This record gives sequence, structure tokens and C-alpha cells, in this order.
Amino acid sequence: MTQADGYLLDNRQSEAGQRFDAFAALFDPTTFRHLEAFGLGPGWRCWEVGAGGTSVVSWLAEKVGPTGQVVATDIDTSLLATAAHAPVEVRTHDVGAEEPPGEGFDLVHARLVLVHVPDRERALRSMFKALRPGGRLLVEDADPALQPLTSPYEYGPEQRLANRLRQAFRKLLAERGADLSYGRKLPRLLREAGLHHVEADAYFPVASPACTALESATVRQIRGRLVSAGLATDEEIDQHLANVAEGTMDLATAPMISVWGRKE
Repeated sequence: MTQADGYLLDNRQSEAGQRFDAFAALFDPTTFRHLEAFGLGPGWRCWEVGAGGTSVVSWLAEKVGPTGQVVATDIDTSLLATAAHAPVEVRTHDVGAEEPPGEGFDLVHARLVLVHVPDRERALRSMFKALRPGGRLLVEDADPALQPLTSPYEYGPEQRLANRLRQAFRKLLAERGADLSYGRKLPRLLREAGLHHVEADAYFPVASPACTALESATVRQIRGRLVSAGLATDEEIDQHLANVAEGTMDLATAPMISVWGRKE
């Protein structure tokens, strides 16, 4: 992720690891399917942008083997310590403000990162620059405006409260510069960046245990911000967390749009 004053989802908060575990359960199969289709294998040099947790980094390391390289970057690398051994190199890096950590990469990948980056245009240029000719770029990001609800089927007070808190969360994100409709823009943006053979698909998880875990961890992580901004009361948040803990709500996340292309 990119450093910004008042960043909403700090990697050092206790809930961050729970969120990354939920993201892994929800989105790793989609990410790995795309990466497998590229022919990823031994000897590849990969840059994992805004790595956050270790699930993708560790998977890449296994695929590229001892002859490959995985450069894992983030503004906060506190959750990457366990992955920091060959062929993985962990670096503190701001993709929206710094030069890339090298060039000639076979693969550059970012998942749920650029939506939060203030200078997203510079970040994409940096990622494109880092690729070798023939290298692959895979950018996967959310589009909260495309599906803005926690509970798509709003039939009772529990669902209405959930959706109101999701609206408050989106407000906090937007105030900090997040582009809530970024995912849908990526195919055009990758073409304009110079990528060829650009394709895209989307994955929209609904009603899984990981959605429930992600909702609980996220609300607990932003609780203080919601209350201090007057967007929710402690009582409302307690009620929502209790509702979620019952396990009877069909909770969703924003669609993740995956876009990929090749540098000629």
C-alpha cells in the first residue's frame, strides 16, 4: 500500500493479519489461476507490489524456485518477515512515489493496492517500466462503487445496518483519496500505459466464511474512525458485530476486477 496521512487500514493494526487471511481465502484461487496461465515457472523474476501478507509471495517463491526472484514491496513490511528468505527479497517501497525496485521483471503483480494509491498513474507507469519486453502485468483491484453493499439482499434491520456501515466505510475511503470505481477503469488504463493483448475478468464473492471474517476484521479495524467521524455509534457497531458473529447473514465484498496484458 502507499503511505498517506491518516491511512485507514494500517498493516500494524491487530486486525490487518485477519484481513489478509480473508483476502487470501477469497482471492488467491483467482490470482493463482491467472498467474498459472502466464506460464509462470522456474527462473522467473517477479515483483509483488504492495504485498501486505505472505500468501501470494510464498506461492510465487515456490513457483520460481531457487533460480528465480520475488521482490516483495510495501510501505509497511511488518507482515512479510516470515517470507524474507531466498528467493524472496522484501523491500520497503512506495509504488506511487518511488522508482521501481529494478527492471527486467518477467511479472509484475498488484492486488487490492492501487485503489488506495494517491498517484495511481505514476504507480502504473512504474510497474510498466519495470517489465522486460514480453513481460506480464497483472493488476487486480476492487470496484466498491460497482457493488456497494455488504448485504445485497436487504430484507431486515440487520442487513440495513450492515449496508449503512459499508456506506460509512466507503465515505472514509473516499475522503482519503481512494477511487471507488477504479477496478472498471483498469482495462483502458493498462492499454493507455502501453500494454498489449489486454484482457479482464471479475470475481464477486458472496456468502462465504471469508466474507464474514473480512467484514468483522474491517469493522473492528475502522471502528474508531467511524465513531470519531460521527458515522456510527459504538452501540451500532457492537450490534453489527454481534449480527455478523451469528453467522446467518449473507455478506459480500466488492468485486475484484483482474486485468492483464503484455509489454511488447
